Amino acid sequence: MKTLTVALPAHPYEIRIEEGAAARLGALIAAVWSARKVLIVSDSHVAPLYLAATQAQLEAAGFTTATSVIPAGEASKTLAGAQRVYADLVANGFSRSDGVVALGGGVVGDLAGFVASTFMRGLSYIQVPTSLLAQVDSSVGGKTALDFGAGKNVIGTFFQPDLVVIDPLQLKTLSQRNLVEGYGEVVKMAAMSSDPSFWKLLETIDSPAALLAHAGACSEYAIAAKAALVVADERDTGARRLLNFGHTLGHAAELLVPDTLHGEAVSMGMMAITRLCERHGLTAAGTADQIAGRLQAVGLPTNFPALTVPQLVDQIRLDKKVKADKVVLVTLAQLGEPRLHPVPLAALPEFLEG
Repeated sequence: MKTLTVALPAHPYEIRIEEGAAARLGALIAAVWSARKVLIVSDSHVAPLYLAATQAQLEAAGFTTATSVIPAGEASKTLAGAQRVYADLVANGFSRSDGVVALGGGVVGDLAGFVASTFMRGLSYIQVPTSLLAQVDSSVGGKTALDFGAGKNVIGTFFQPDLVVIDPLQLKTLSQRNLVEGYGEVVKMAAMSSDPSFWKLLETIDSPAALLAHAGACSEYAIAAKAALVVADERDTGARRLLNFGHTLGHAAELLVPDTLHGEAVSMGMMAITRLCERHGLTAAGTADQIAGRLQAVGLPTNFPALTVPQLVDQIRLDKKVKADKVVLVTLAQLGEPRLHPVPLAALPEFLEG
């Protein structure tokens, strides 16, 4: 087992990464929580695979369980989806001394975390991410969110889990597309990391099968890098904003292009912003090609969709990173050297034209 710590002063917690951790989940959770009632939140894809075993683990460890299963997909990450989970908490008589376990991918983690943070002003919760995207990124850091209207992650809280349990073996049940989309976030973290061994690991991953074999190591590197930024800037007002590399343009693609997965959008967004910044002289020539090589090795897209500049500007105006009529873009001087680059909204069309 690999144990990483998110050493926040007010709420430190551990991330446990271990093949087979799901088979002893009850004991891992019992080491953190006293006996209580637990709502396991999952979705219609993950529940048939892991819900019964998770319930059995928790019941054997002395917990009383109830379940809330939402339809799989981003469409559940809404106020209506939250109301559904709230209703299950109320129907099962949950109190502030009880807890929530998020069993699933990023949508489940975001939704369950948001509900836990707001029900009765806060229930304890634990993340059990089952997708690569959630394991390497969204389960760590305490951001919870719902989409609203045309905006992504518009409604949310900062609310840290008590524990994150990552079992790389659970990735074997993912489709190839759902596995490799999470690699977009891995490449993002490696491109920003000052640790050259992280990028060297990625240079050994030349196929989805190789990615699956190295998924635990990818999680270790990505989470360690992210945890350092979270501890330095829990509320996302300074250095943590670097984690948005690829996301400003990526979110636009995710929202405007049907059937685009988040990791695919991040992949396209990283490539688009890096190519733009090379043309503007902000990024060393050849950096985009280095990133593209790692993404293409597993089949992630590297060409940005044919969206117009007005479409992009309209979407970016809704981005939560817009402040004082400026959007803060994340750029790379070169691999391992991320930068925050504010651009006035008035100058954004010209910037995007390259």
